[in-house]
Amino acid sequence: MRSLWRRTRAEAEDAEAGRSVILPVQHVTAPLRQVLRRLVMALVVLGVTTLVVYLDRDGYHDNAGGPLGFLDAAYYATVTLSTTGYGDITPVGAGARLTNILVVTPLRVLFLIILVGTTLEVLTERTRQQVRIHRWRSRMRDHTVVIGYGTKGRHTIETLVGQGLPKEKIVVVDPQKKAVDSAAGDGIAAVLGDGTRSTTLLRAELPNAAQVVITTERDDTAALVTLTARQLNRHATIVVAVREDENVPLLRQSGADTVVTSSSSAGRMLGMSMMSPYVGDVLEDLLTYGTGLDVVERPATKAEAGRSPRDCDDLVVALVRGHRLLHYTDPEAATVHLTDRLITIRQAPASTAEE
Repeated sequence: MRSLWRRTRAEAEDAEAGRSVILPVQHVTAPLRQVLRRLVMALVVLGVTTLVVYLDRDGYHDNAGGPLGFLDAAYYATVTLSTTGYGDITPVGAGARLTNILVVTPLRVLFLIILVGTTLEVLTERTRQQVRIHRWRSRMRDHTVVIGYGTKGRHTIETLVGQGLPKEKIVVVDPQKKAVDSAAGDGIAAVLGDGTRSTTLLRAELPNAAQVVITTERDDTAALVTLTARQLNRHATIVVAVREDENVPLLRQSGADTVVTSSSSAGRMLGMSMMSPYVGDVLEDLLTYGTGLDVVERPATKAEAGRSPRDCDDLVVALVRGHRLLHYTDPEAATVHLTDRLITIRQAPASTAEE
């Protein structure tokens, strides 16, 4: 009894996952187009059979009497291909019987194959989706989960992809069906559901994720999502976007590693743009990956170890030593260590900038 309950529960979870996990759109024929195409094929087979019977109409006998007309030929073709076979119209001539053996019977088999194929296509679509989901789950390790596919979420993914993260390593979570379908259309796997619920985040394989980005519309929702995500994954790096500065301590206590305040950041950008529009343009350039100048974190090279940050090829603005951030003016940042990571400003690659 317990094993039956477990199996039933597992089947219910798989069915729910099939409805909520939307994998990237594949380049396959749409189901409606497939059905229409097979319907046209079936009508073509029916038309060919009708024409064959009508051309040899003298070899058929109709119990109702009279010569065999085109409508009678179509009727005979329909009941024959569908294996109904009422027997009111029968082939009596040798040529008609030979035609039924060599032509009509193969057309009947082809007609049934088309009908059965269409039925199987409809019945197996759900199973195929479940298989894709299981394969996708088995491959999702050390990926990035982006919760919220609004403006911030989209730009986050654009930046991650621009920095070399494959789309196959990104999963979107959003409660809006339209946003989830949009993510799937952009080639990103998505989960439809509430990010504050652990069941939704489990479908996104969040316990196996390496990074989590939370871009919800409300700060209180962001706090709940952060708590849930940190409970499911103790080691992932969690970055959260909030609107108000006063909520930053709450998000950090909830488990966020980095909190970005959108309102204050936008206010600072507006203030600097008012003082100098050129400064605002430069900052926008730095924040937009792949256009002109990029802010990049990279490991120090052997050639740079032991030298001053000023001697590096790129413009070094800060060093990451262990878990500490050393600013450019910090005395400890006077010399680059081999284990340091450098935060630099460098020119975007030519191919990316042109795009």
